[in-house]
Amino acid sequence: MTDCYVYAAVRTPFGRFGGALAGVRPDDLAATALSGVLDRAPALDPSQVGDVVWGNANGAGEDNRNVGRMAVLLAGLPTSVPATTVNRLCGSSLDAVMIGSRTVETGDADVVVAGGVESMSRAPWVLPKPSRAFPAGDVTAVSTTLGWRLVNERMPAEWTVSLGEANEALADQHDVSRQRQDSYAAASHAKATAAWGSGFYDQLVVPVPGVDLARDEGIRDGASPESLGGLRPAFRPDGTITAGNASPLSDGAAAVLLGSAAAADRIGTAPLARVAGRAAYALDPQQFGYAPVEAATMALEHAGVAWSQVGAVELNEAFAVQSLVCVDAWLARGLPAPEVVNARGGAIAIGHPLGASGARVVGTLVARMREENVRWGVAAICIGVGQGLAVVLENPEAA
Repeated sequence: MTDCYVYAAVRTPFGRFGGALAGVRPDDLAATALSGVLDRAPALDPSQVGDVVWGNANGAGEDNRNVGRMAVLLAGLPTSVPATTVNRLCGSSLDAVMIGSRTVETGDADVVVAGGVESMSRAPWVLPKPSRAFPAGDVTAVSTTLGWRLVNERMPAEWTVSLGEANEALADQHDVSRQRQDSYAAASHAKATAAWGSGFYDQLVVPVPGVDLARDEGIRDGASPESLGGLRPAFRPDGTITAGNASPLSDGAAAVLLGSAAAADRIGTAPLARVAGRAAYALDPQQFGYAPVEAATMALEHAGVAWSQVGAVELNEAFAVQSLVCVDAWLARGLPAPEVVNARGGAIAIGHPLGASGARVVGTLVARMREENVRWGVAAICIGVGQGLAVVLENPEAA
């Protein structure tokens, strides 16, 4: 067994549903991220990439035929470079990073690219396959953009509630107010605005050819708890979750270059972080927002690290309420301060293209750890249908 390191990470800007990236095919977005991360490896011969592991959640449209392999071909890599596509819904590209890191650790490949893509704007409508020949009645087309579709009637009803309703129940369970959610969301927008203004994302984000989009499209400059407080609840008439304190439907792609220590010379750059621990956790489907709590704790245990040692956390903000519940639980377990979580903004502002978000949080985490001289960091994500993933990284340069 050998250690696996992160050598580079990039992403596209994230676009809003129906926005600047809506005209770009997901396989083209994936190729942009793949090319972008390999551009960060000046000495690497692309033929030496042992595998590409790519995340994608919807995968029912232009991304339906192993979009990872499509990205390899469209990016102009040698046809000898293999690729696979994995689907763990919102955690797909974090799963890709985990799979890729294991591939390096076991010696099955010395260099792996992991990443993911989602175009929620271009997610197609689907029809169920007829159960008998030549049906005479009408059928309903179902959107594949987000959430449950074509639900199996054997599933208990409480498992198949909407993502929003599940998080309204989480707010009730943990007594998280609308005001607290709106304050958290406003802070996410403010931190993302400041991070873009300071140049933090300049080296992390690569442009999409032919698209005039310089930064993440969903950021609301000047958002305040008061302005967000004026938005209507989206799931319950008297609910707490709105379009302002939940992540938007988004389009985008992200990629991470992984390799062994011995691969540094061939890659042409020093490693940025070591993959120190990983974990997956599952629970009742409607409780999915809480799953990162245990996934991150398990990953830290695997790495032999305590919460009190963690200096940076990147948690994908699917909803403000689930983010607050996770942070509260981690603080109770020893996380030093809430300020270490999502210090450069989160998915409420940046966006959440399902298959790309896991690789996005890894890239942001690595950049933060290097900039802030943090030794231990955690990337975590909640996943619809009751799962969570987390990865622990170590900064080898931290004092």
